[in-house]
Amino acid sequence: MAYLNETASLNQAEPQVMHIDLNSAFSTIEQQANPLLRGKPVGVCSYTTPGGIVLAASYEAKALGIGVGTPVREARAICPDMIFLMPDPDKYFYVNARLYALLYRYTDDLTPLSIDEFVIDFSKSRQIHRQALPALGRSIKDAIRKELGDYMRVNIGLGTNRFLAKTAAGLHKPDGLDVIDARNLQATYAKLSLRDLCGINYRYEARLNALGIFTPLDFLDASAETLHRKVFRSVEGYRWYHRLRGWEVDGVQYGRKSFGNDFSIHIATDDSPELARYLMKLCEKTGRRLRRHEFIARGAHLWLLYDNRSYWHKSAKIHHTLYSTNDIFTAVMQLFAQRPEKRPIAKLGISVFALEPTNPEQLELFNTVTTRQRQVAKASDSINDTYGDFTLIPALMMNMQNTIIKRVPFGASKDLKEIYRTYINAYL
Repeated sequence: MAYLNETASLNQAEPQVMHIDLNSAFSTIEQQANPLLRGKPVGVCSYTTPGGIVLAASYEAKALGIGVGTPVREARAICPDMIFLMPDPDKYFYVNARLYALLYRYTDDLTPLSIDEFVIDFSKSRQIHRQALPALGRSIKDAIRKELGDYMRVNIGLGTNRFLAKTAAGLHKPDGLDVIDARNLQATYAKLSLRDLCGINYRYEARLNALGIFTPLDFLDASAETLHRKVFRSVEGYRWYHRLRGWEVDGVQYGRKSFGNDFSIHIATDDSPELARYLMKLCEKTGRRLRRHEFIARGAHLWLLYDNRSYWHKSAKIHHTLYSTNDIFTAVMQLFAQRPEKRPIAKLGISVFALEPTNPEQLELFNTVTTRQRQVAKASDSINDTYGDFTLIPALMMNMQNTIIKRVPFGASKDLKEIYRTYINAYL
């Protein structure tokens, strides 16, 4: 593989990868939808109560030092007039699906990295000359303003790999268009810090500093051997050596390994019947995703975060397949019964793993209980697809419409592609 080359030079190719970042996505979409919010500090929050956190801050709020992760009580202290909103996932999916469809017109080599980021690889496109990509970027910006709204602003970055394109997209927010290639790579790194590089957190920064690497230029000058054996202590060191030089090492698509959901409980509780209801809804959400992607599972995992911040988790392989919501719920409740502490729980999550595709499906000679359960699950999903999520639900989930509400997935590109696929024909 390319990253095993320990003497790679800078990639001299013309930039062919475009990174598109919808600025302060949730808050910008809210400001586009409601002109009365424009020009004002707006925060879309996990909860609007003092204990909630800001998920997306408008640029007016960011100018005051309020960003992602700021507690609502702290944001309110900084700006008493700030407007706090609960997330509206359907609105964000709608806008981002339209953006996906707009970008899809240019090429089908389009990958959603998260709900607000896309990467386009034009290397295989015969219709677009690579040297015209900056002009194409400006055209995309104009199309977004025309079709999605004049308040919608995106950053666009161009580079020879995904890393440089994303770095370029962050240089001049909120409405930038920048290129990083071999000609300006070192000059660009000279203006950045290590933490400005996507993927370098404070732990990696400390490791780099320990080896005398304090700036991106120091990072660039480090040998592949140093990064491999002394900093990252894994093949990731070789990847960073090539990533920094503009070679692509991040475009690998890995197979799905699990499905899961979690929920933060507003007021921690040890009420077992109430916790069982939460778990049932998480199982329904997880089961729907499992079946939508045409998998069965043979393992279940449960984790609990207690009110004292202690943590417990347990996994188990299951002798039978997990497919229906009830299959998953039964397996999860068996794990739940093994929890060592019966103290209040603040957050809980489940997942299913050891996935196997349901297609092709082995036909059974007789109509067994398993077959009938799968047929019921498919019929239930069909009703919910037609009339809306949770139209048909297990009895244990009655009156839970406003509990474990829909959330926007971050970084779940496999699920986003599935969501967007239904919109493409409507907007092309």
